[in-house]
Amino acid sequence: MKKSIVFLCLSMALLAQSGEEIAKHSYEKTSGYQSSISKTTMILKNAQGDENIRKLEMKKLEGEDGDRSLLIFLFPNDLKDTKLLSYEVIGGDDKQWLYLPALKRIKRISSRNKSGSFMASEFSYEDISSQNYKNYSYGGESEKVLVDGVEYFKLIRVPKDKNSGYSKQIVYIDTKEYLARFGEYFDKQGRLLKKIYFSNYVLLDGVYRVHKIVIQNIQNKKESILTWDEDKIKAGLHKKDFSKRVLK
Repeated sequence: MKKSIVFLCLSMALLAQSGEEIAKHSYEKTSGYQSSISKTTMILKNAQGDENIRKLEMKKLEGEDGDRSLLIFLFPNDLKDTKLLSYEVIGGDDKQWLYLPALKRIKRISSRNKSGSFMASEFSYEDISSQNYKNYSYGGESEKVLVDGVEYFKLIRVPKDKNSGYSKQIVYIDTKEYLARFGEYFDKQGRLLKKIYFSNYVLLDGVYRVHKIVIQNIQNKKESILTWDEDKIKAGLHKKDFSKRVLK
């Protein structure tokens, strides 16, 4: 009997996964798209429920040294051709540049301003950048929890970047597909700042693509919704398509 109990404990220990292992598995589920071109709609809602609609084109490129992305506003006209170029620096400060057509100039986003609002939305510049699992530290083994009858891995991750606007993030990943479903982000004072929801996943050529992200600011009662209208992966983009020359 004692041998059976010991064997069971050893088996459970071997099956237990660390938070980083689960985060890595989840990240790999959405990796392998090589490059992508997407058309998206962003809806901004204020505390009274009034809406403001924007249209964007998003281009992304995977890279071993970090991903690159280019966001281009298509609508409304007063924001048209505004562009955000991001270079991911794994474990460090991402490099970001914002092109403002009205001023005809390129503005470098300081690492200290990563927590700032991206174009008046509840997405910060940090939220818009790549969510590589290597940019966070995790504590020990993962915890499994039931939420509304569904089992999730509950991951607590802490941004490695000292300029992050978050003290920690709690992300819930489903135990079947290993896809992030929702999360809670805490400000530097440890207070709940945002709730985020990932849904409408689509499997494209073996790669899971999220097609809807809702982010709710608990402190100011505002909300931003990002949905994908078109999405093409393995789009044949290269590094030259993400040089600073494309901003103008």
